[in-house]
Amino acid sequence: MSQQRRQDQILELIREQGFVTTEQLVERFQVTPQTIRRDLNQLARQNRIRRHHGGAGIDSSTVNTAYQTRKIMDLEAKERMAAALVSMVPDNASMFINIGTTTETIARALLKRRNLQVVTNNLHVASILSAKEDFRIIIAGGEVRNRDGGIVGEATCDFINQFKMDFGIIGISGIHEDGSLLDFDYREVRVAQAIIANSDQVLLAADHSKFGRRAMVRLGSITQADHVFTDQPPPRPIRQLLQAHQVALHVV
Repeated sequence: MSQQRRQDQILELIREQGFVTTEQLVERFQVTPQTIRRDLNQLARQNRIRRHHGGAGIDSSTVNTAYQTRKIMDLEAKERMAAALVSMVPDNASMFINIGTTTETIARALLKRRNLQVVTNNLHVASILSAKEDFRIIIAGGEVRNRDGGIVGEATCDFINQFKMDFGIIGISGIHEDGSLLDFDYREVRVAQAIIANSDQVLLAADHSKFGRRAMVRLGSITQADHVFTDQPPPRPIRQLLQAHQVALHVV
């Protein structure tokens, strides 16, 4: 099979599935991992796909990648970020945790802590953390999104505004080059804004694929975070912005 035909078929698979792993493509086309990585890198340079650790996907500014796909994307990076973030959270702390597969990974890492008080609008986070008898988990009221277990809406914002917590732990769908935090659901953004407003410290976790990723709803600015955790150095304009606003950057 010619390289062009293989790349066309790779692109078609990614469009159909949203995300494919390198291993899937190696098995499908019976070529080496190096060949697949070259194909993916070339398609990424043409802005036809977005590379992720272990595979590739296609971004949309209006629709997020499917939840089950996001669960496996950049998982190793999410686990490293989670370990670094949790190292800053002491026992007996209180916190908000918002929607996302990154925050679910952080929730699993938080099981090492004791006596946490958690308010969340993420049913999966609540399920993970409820395994600890010494944790107190409070679930925000509102509309449950069946696609990912997120709870959103005006009632959710009102509920969040009743609390003042030590930490606000948030994930994000995309980060513009000007530092804007971007997401897909206006209702989810409103809840995240309430979390930021009611947290003494904001801990933002975003792997490298989020920088430059498009989404249509502006949540706020990366400068509203106190700490940013990521797996690769962000673009220079972002690093300069963080430094100017004294936001601590943790590359893990």
